[in-house]
Amino acid sequence: MESSERSALLTYRLCGGSAEEERGRERGRAAAAPRKLPTFLGVVVPTLLSMFSVVLFLRLGFVVGHAGLYQALAMFAVAYFIIGMTVLSVCAIATNGALDAGGAYYMISRALGPEFGGSIGIMFFLANVCGSALYVLGLVEAVVDSFGIPPGQKAGTGVHVLPQSYWYELLYGTVLLALCLLVCLVGASIYAKATFLIFLIVAGVLGTVLVSFFATRPIRVPIRLPHLNGSEIENGSFTGFSLDTLRKNLGGDYAVDYTTGQMMSFSSVFAVMFNGCTGIMAGSNMSGDLKRPSYSIPRGTISAVLFTYLVYNLLAFLMCATCNRVLLQKDYGFLHDISIFPPLVTVGIYAATLSAAMSNLIGASRILYALARDDLFGRALALAKKTSASGNPVMAVILSWMVVQLVLFSGKLNTIAGVVTTFFLLVYATVNLACLALEWASAPNFRPTFRYFTWHTCLLGIAGCCVMMFLISPVSASASLGFLLLLLLALHYLSPSSTWGYISQALIFHQVRKYLLMLDVRKDHVKFWRPQMLLMVQNPRGSARLIDFVNDLKKSGLYILGHVELQDLDMLPSDPLQSQQDSWLSLVDKLNVKAFVSLTLAPSVRHGVRQLLFTSGLGGMRPNTLVLGFYDDEAPQDGLARHPAFSSAREEIPLGFPPLRAPTTAKMLSAREYVGIVADALKMLRNVLLARQLESLDKAWELRRAASPPPTIHVWPVNLLRPDSARYADTCSLFLLQMACVLNMARAWRRARLRLFLCVEAGTMPHAQEEKLRQLLKDLRIQAQIQLVPWDAITRLHWQTCRGPPGGPAEEEEEEEEGVVNFPTNTAQVSDEYVCAANKLVLEQSPAPAVRFLYLPRPPADTSLYPLYLHQLELLTRGLGPTVLVHGVSAVTSTQL
Repeated sequence: MESSERSALLTYRLCGGSAEEERGRERGRAAAAPRKLPTFLGVVVPTLLSMFSVVLFLRLGFVVGHAGLYQALAMFAVAYFIIGMTVLSVCAIATNGALDAGGAYYMISRALGPEFGGSIGIMFFLANVCGSALYVLGLVEAVVDSFGIPPGQKAGTGVHVLPQSYWYELLYGTVLLALCLLVCLVGASIYAKATFLIFLIVAGVLGTVLVSFFATRPIRVPIRLPHLNGSEIENGSFTGFSLDTLRKNLGGDYAVDYTTGQMMSFSSVFAVMFNGCTGIMAGSNMSGDLKRPSYSIPRGTISAVLFTYLVYNLLAFLMCATCNRVLLQKDYGFLHDISIFPPLVTVGIYAATLSAAMSNLIGASRILYALARDDLFGRALALAKKTSASGNPVMAVILSWMVVQLVLFSGKLNTIAGVVTTFFLLVYATVNLACLALEWASAPNFRPTFRYFTWHTCLLGIAGCCVMMFLISPVSASASLGFLLLLLLALHYLSPSSTWGYISQALIFHQVRKYLLMLDVRKDHVKFWRPQMLLMVQNPRGSARLIDFVNDLKKSGLYILGHVELQDLDMLPSDPLQSQQDSWLSLVDKLNVKAFVSLTLAPSVRHGVRQLLFTSGLGGMRPNTLVLGFYDDEAPQDGLARHPAFSSAREEIPLGFPPLRAPTTAKMLSAREYVGIVADALKMLRNVLLARQLESLDKAWELRRAASPPPTIHVWPVNLLRPDSARYADTCSLFLLQMACVLNMARAWRRARLRLFLCVEAGTMPHAQEEKLRQLLKDLRIQAQIQLVPWDAITRLHWQTCRGPPGGPAEEEEEEEEGVVNFPTNTAQVSDEYVCAANKLVLEQSPAPAVRFLYLPRPPADTSLYPLYLHQLELLTRGLGPTVLVHGVSAVTSTQL
């Protein structure tokens, strides 16, 4: 026992699962793809290069040119506030357990479960794919600016030899993307080396750009715009540090974007700018290749984010202080024109955009590989599982490359910037949601070593992401959320179950515990009474239809399937009920009933039922009604074999339940013990239902047969075994009416009609009794047809064969006030002849109903009369078909608001 506990603790991972599975998976990964990357190469460099790419070199001037310095700084503050909150959540999740390949997908799926994880994984995959296409298009734009034939000229001169058109630019993008593909196919190691070389280049270029703002003299920059004729040139100015230039650039001045021809606004500019902040997941995407993911991701990501924030703000100020608005708005590659060494800037732009494209491509491939390996989408992603001998997921890289190629058909960088931003904001919102859910669930195993976060930071991150998503593009945000919802629903119903653990279960537990504490039994009121059922089941094979029937009777109340196992724990090596629990829960799922399962060990069935009545439920949710199958000599039938959930050829009946008792085998309890259970329940102020021949009730046939006449429910709210004490308004009769009405309110039984039988004698003004009963039904809002049944002959037979003298205890009415139970001392006073006559009276009422509700008399106080009591119940219900005997001790009806 000690070793199993130790292994469970030592192999704890964020994803859960068995210790053996985790060890096997670890061995496989270690053999196939050893982790090699340190913090700087694996996190800092990819993150910096993803953030220092298109926006830094090709769109920062666009941002400050349209928005002005004030609004640009506000944009950076909002963007970095969002990603700052997200980084805190990422760090918290990353330091709470061992990470694997997949980055954000792995974090979300292991925290929120497969539905959220799989759907967000697809969204994050699409975000990386679109991001890669965006960076490729930015690289194409830079190449065309450097080597493209100027607008209006038919032939190029010098280095300007590349034709410019939509199809040519698509061709250039395809070639550049193929180059990214080749690098990514080699693997993470060569990618890390390549990115480090690119990082050195970008760092050198950034230093050159900063020096250029101080070293370059004021110059005029001629600008050829695509929509203008080749002879028309507009001049932009680099003024050097000028207070006048700074003043003119402080406010916003939104104009038409010359690459798309669209009017810019705060939201459209923010959408482009935010792409310079979306690289925060570049390091976590490489989590499967890092030496120490939990150590590297927090430190590397936070360092990179702080550095980029400072650089962006510094460059925005320098641009506004040295460049006029025309240069910023009309020439996105002006850094090349003002640099002290222009070729280096060109190389830096190429290197940064190429690296960002590769980073997003390899990130997308790792997410796709993780999705495929988790089998959330079945065969749809089976191809992406294939890896090279070194462990590189080559097929996932190729599939990601194909999707990026499709996105390149959009043509322009600014066209897809809004879509990319929406996808990333949605992913960041979900990362914050995952951390928030873990924090709110208060699970003891959520102990991240990174503690600089609270639920407030998570909530602020979610709110910021959602607000900006809809400000940027309400259409894209709505479409993305709709697509996410469809994926979530599809995975919920189609994906296989996982062993990762579901945060929803932890949250539900947390909330249920809180609300159960608030559910005060002292505040119960009859207006809000509902049945809370404990159904005792010996063997589910013989009780499938009864289980389904009681599910219709519960009316959104508590429903517990109880079972007593006759064993002594002292004589057993372990609890035998643990192995049975899964079978019972699977049964509940298969039968589609909303029930809990409560199993117990006891020396006798009666003791076991007492235990369950005392201990089942929690707080204000405890069973108030005990349901038992009827005690008779009929051979049990295997209802599971005939049940629609198990009758399909594809289904077997596993579940591990034993075969049914043979007709010749002795029963587990005696008749005396059975009646004792009923008496115990009444002593404990529990209502009692005895269900006979419910296994013969074919609910589907009864409720689908011809609409005329509809199926009926017969209700006999009179004690047929005590005609001398017949009343229609005592607690038990009203409870019986309530249960019949509850069944009629169930969705499956709404077509059925209630028929209420009023037993009358000559000379008792039957019409007055009928009117009184009709008024009672009206007050109780119960719709039922009342049918008068003369029973003079029955009552006459009773007095002829009654064992007690008139005027004796047999004529004393059984009074049951609310909360008070009186046990009559002389209940079994009627003869078998009378009981058979009462049975015949009930049976003669046609047409035959789907189910009958009869009044259940109290067991006699004298335990020696228990067998006779049960015998008379058997005679009363013999041949009636599906019948429910009801005895209520609770006041359950109300005529008040």
